[in-house]
Amino acid sequence: MIDFRSDTVTQPDQKMREAMANAPVGDDVYGDDPTVNELEQWAAERHGFEAAVFTSSGTQANLLGILAHCERGDEYLCGQQAHNYKYEAGGAAVLGSVQPQPIENNKDGTLCFEKLAAAVKPDDSHFARTKLLSLENTIGGKVLPLEYLARAREFVNQHNLKLHLDGARVYNASVALGADIKEISQHFDSMTICLSKGLGAPIGSLLLGDADCIQRARRLRKMVGGGMRQAGILAAAGKIALTENVERLKDDHDNARYLSENLGAIPGFNTFIYPVQTNIVYADVAAHIDISAIASVLKEQGILVSPSYKAMRFVTHKDVTKSDIDTLLSAIEKQL
Repeated sequence: MIDFRSDTVTQPDQKMREAMANAPVGDDVYGDDPTVNELEQWAAERHGFEAAVFTSSGTQANLLGILAHCERGDEYLCGQQAHNYKYEAGGAAVLGSVQPQPIENNKDGTLCFEKLAAAVKPDDSHFARTKLLSLENTIGGKVLPLEYLARAREFVNQHNLKLHLDGARVYNASVALGADIKEISQHFDSMTICLSKGLGAPIGSLLLGDADCIQRARRLRKMVGGGMRQAGILAAAGKIALTENVERLKDDHDNARYLSENLGAIPGFNTFIYPVQTNIVYADVAAHIDISAIASVLKEQGILVSPSYKAMRFVTHKDVTKSDIDTLLSAIEKQL
């Protein structure tokens, strides 16, 4: 299948599979898995943090990050479109009694600092205690500028908050900016990295922070059932993802621009109102087109898409080639 639904569908390559098969392992809950320990230590040093913890998913890593900074009755500020607010089943509120305070995202994905300042609660028993600002980079494929991240650091310092980054696709941001990952990570108290999206590992995310934050997160990971045993089998793939699959993200970005330009040339598909910055393409589909019917036909032809009339999303990744995009475009044109 040619799958444009998400970059979560990537398959581990042969080198990853061999590394997984041969990884030295131990019980990670005891701290005995050498491959997990190596990944966590390497990742912490590479990104400029004191410590890291390997988790089963980005949702879990975000949850642990938020709960490591906040207590029951606290709140965190985030974007209205933030993944850890909108798409993670309300975990911080349900499992941590931490109140999210969403702020409308600007068109470029940023949050207005004036609106954020107005949302910070005074020290008053009537209000939840504002403890954290959570940003996402990339957000909807959009890259937060380095200057904005520096301003966010100044903002949280001014308001005595912590700063967390949902960095599920942070390496897409790094590659798009042409910046070393530390130019992004340096501004944050904690950060997540998803290994199983464009970086191509089959499972896993990392949460990075100072030693105290990660110690709390590790306890919380056990509490929510995230303690894994011989997890080095997974961590081995994660190490390859971070050391060998970063530079090739540029290919995904180039392919996304190619897809956007050529899909936008098909009557009834408007991509030009959604500039492509990384590996995510959006298109508005004209009402007279039965996009659900087209998606069904595409599936029969071995092509998977997520049909929608407004901001239909296509995601490029390591298992989508330029030839695959041509196949998609041709198949769509034949249905019109």
